[in-house]
Amino acid sequence: MKIAEIYRSIQGEGSLTGTESVFVRSSGCNLRCWFCDTPYTSWDPIGEDISVNEIMSRLSQWDCQHVVLTGGEPMLFAEMLPLCDRLRAENYHITIETAGTLYLPLQCDLMSISPKTANSAPDIHEHPHWHQRHQRTRFAPKVIRQLLEHHQCQVKFVIDSEADLDEVSAYIKQFPELLLRQIYLMPQGTSPTELAVREDWLKPYCEQQGYHYCPRRQIEWFGCVQGT
Repeated sequence: MKIAEIYRSIQGEGSLTGTESVFVRSSGCNLRCWFCDTPYTSWDPIGEDISVNEIMSRLSQWDCQHVVLTGGEPMLFAEMLPLCDRLRAENYHITIETAGTLYLPLQCDLMSISPKTANSAPDIHEHPHWHQRHQRTRFAPKVIRQLLEHHQCQVKFVIDSEADLDEVSAYIKQFPELLLRQIYLMPQGTSPTELAVREDWLKPYCEQQGYHYCPRRQIEWFGCVQGT
């Protein structure tokens, strides 16, 4: 599978925030969010084709049992199936970070789904092809239901403006099986300043609704750079 980077860092989002983890970042994505914070795996994908054996060999250099398979969109790659089997056999804790548009019958401990709402679409004038494709494929309710049924899940929504909140509320109502404790709302932004501005109104909203507020600690800790 095409891999952009493999590195050890600290999980900055969701229920495992603060957990030392090794990140395996696949390169390639079926969507094109305008706010993508890893454009080197979507708009301008980089990386090299690496076998499952080589990935496992690289992981072995670190004494770390939490592995995060992220992207890009890792569910694009059928190699995820044998990779997850190997990770499970060697007792790694597996988190998969996905947009929830593709399904693979694989093993993991935590499925971290980041659904893409209308606020994510690229500009229709600058990227007409990708705008149309993104809007057509970003919502796959059947896939979301499969993931919720077969895995322990957390669902993280990127919030850019207060106007996004009604759409997220309507989205959540379509999945009555989704529990409040599984829902995280995180501010859109690639700098601590941007995040802080949105936190001012998003955190109180989460407290009012019973959602988790999800700060993006990796940006606060390291900045928006590769290898973090």
